[in-house]
Amino acid sequence: MKRLLPIGIQDFTDIRERGFVYVDKTAHIHDWITGSGKSFFLSRPRRFGKSLLCSTLKAIFEGRRELFGEIASRPALDINSLDWEWKKHPVIKIDLNPGNYVKNGLDTLSASISRQLKLVAEKHGIVLEDYDRANQFASLIQKLSDKTGERTVVIIDEYDKPLLDTINNSANHNDIRDELRGFYGVLKSSDEYLRFLLLTGVTKFSKVSVFSDLNHLGDLTLDPCYADICGITQEELERDFEPEIEKILKETGRDREEYMLKLREYYNGYRFSEKHLKVYNPFGLLNHFKKSGKYDPYWYETGSPNFLVKLITDQKINIADLSDMRVTLEEFCKYDVENMKAEPVLYQSGYLTITDYDEENEEFTLDYPNLEVRSSFAKSLLKQYLQAPDNISSALISKLPKALRSGDIEEAINTIRQYMAGVPYDIIEETENYYRTVVHLTFNQLGLNCRSEVRTSNGRMDSLVEVKDFVYCFEFKLDKTADEALAQIDTKEYLLPWTRSGKKLFKVGVNFDSEKRNIGEWKFVAIDP
Repeated sequence: MKRLLPIGIQDFTDIRERGFVYVDKTAHIHDWITGSGKSFFLSRPRRFGKSLLCSTLKAIFEGRRELFGEIASRPALDINSLDWEWKKHPVIKIDLNPGNYVKNGLDTLSASISRQLKLVAEKHGIVLEDYDRANQFASLIQKLSDKTGERTVVIIDEYDKPLLDTINNSANHNDIRDELRGFYGVLKSSDEYLRFLLLTGVTKFSKVSVFSDLNHLGDLTLDPCYADICGITQEELERDFEPEIEKILKETGRDREEYMLKLREYYNGYRFSEKHLKVYNPFGLLNHFKKSGKYDPYWYETGSPNFLVKLITDQKINIADLSDMRVTLEEFCKYDVENMKAEPVLYQSGYLTITDYDEENEEFTLDYPNLEVRSSFAKSLLKQYLQAPDNISSALISKLPKALRSGDIEEAINTIRQYMAGVPYDIIEETENYYRTVVHLTFNQLGLNCRSEVRTSNGRMDSLVEVKDFVYCFEFKLDKTADEALAQIDTKEYLLPWTRSGKKLFKVGVNFDSEKRNIGEWKFVAIDP
């Protein structure tokens, strides 16, 4: 019997009653809600399970134990056997995800909040006075607590959606920011009536923004204890999705080890703390299983990176640095519309993730989480930043990876030449960095394992491409010679760390000709393993 996968379903009750597959995180939740503190904030990228987490918490605090036992042929969840009070608390759950904030701004926000507060009040037989939203909120929190004799639980999902939607419209954005600041400010003054408080979102706006009055929130975003509160770990994947994995292996005849490796490379890789724990994006993974093992950028295609591409270009960030970006803890936590930095935005939105943490210097290293994001983001950059023609890109898809994987460096160079010839003449910059960037993005969009400006003990090589049987070290020059490029590879001993890899090594020196605006002279030296 085919199992039901909860793609796009964020309601915990619906999942349990209809028997959808559910990755049980309730023991983790139990540790959280029985620990110290009661007011929290959690940031995670879109479509990462924040809304389902909120819905699960709502059911727990409402005391709906029946949803956590054996139900719809699904086993009981962990929290059902743990020491939990199952006391019924009044819950105010507000979801700010729906609504066209771009078009209607403050009116949409006010209507959404009013409607949701009214529904909660009516459920408990409470009449809300004709106050503004902030005072209605404060009144509802207190009245619920007084009427039930239990402290109120407040869960606000996607708290920042109205702010993100209007980030390019300062008038709407500022009006919404001021409204939310007053609305969320109620939470601190209502502390005596609150049992538990959680705000979730993609970003954490700071300083003069909405969090100016919420300095009492415990931020779980980078807390190692909650690194896998959202997302699916490798252990959970193999424990909870074995039927889907077996079905794909049987239908496709794939080798299990190779299949699991590719699955990790394509959808795994998100890391949310200094803890060495990575998780899969649930949306991409579930769609992959639904589509019988097809590898597509399911998560990436649900968003638009245009704003991020503009941010990268406006701040003149070296695109090659996105694969090895160093960010201090202080920089990592900044997110201000008035002084927005690309680094925290790229991380919080899921386009980059943590790959390393230097505790002594409190410095994070960021990189793309997986092949889905690396390849898809490179395509976006090429299309919007370099205006790459689609017909040329299509030709590359079949020719360039095949050439590199077979060791045909001449065919690879000719293919890159073909691509460069199709880039609009008027946008080509006569700089060495421009040409390096074009090649870097070209490799990445094709799903090749390419790293640019790779740090070694003697310097930084321009580009390194590693495939199953070969390693290519590219050094690029502008209006010089291929011999000079090869000499730099030798002098700096760029390939020394790969000499015992068992792979054939290629040293490739490439000179770009500014007059031709394309590859001019090039040479290579091959080293057998």
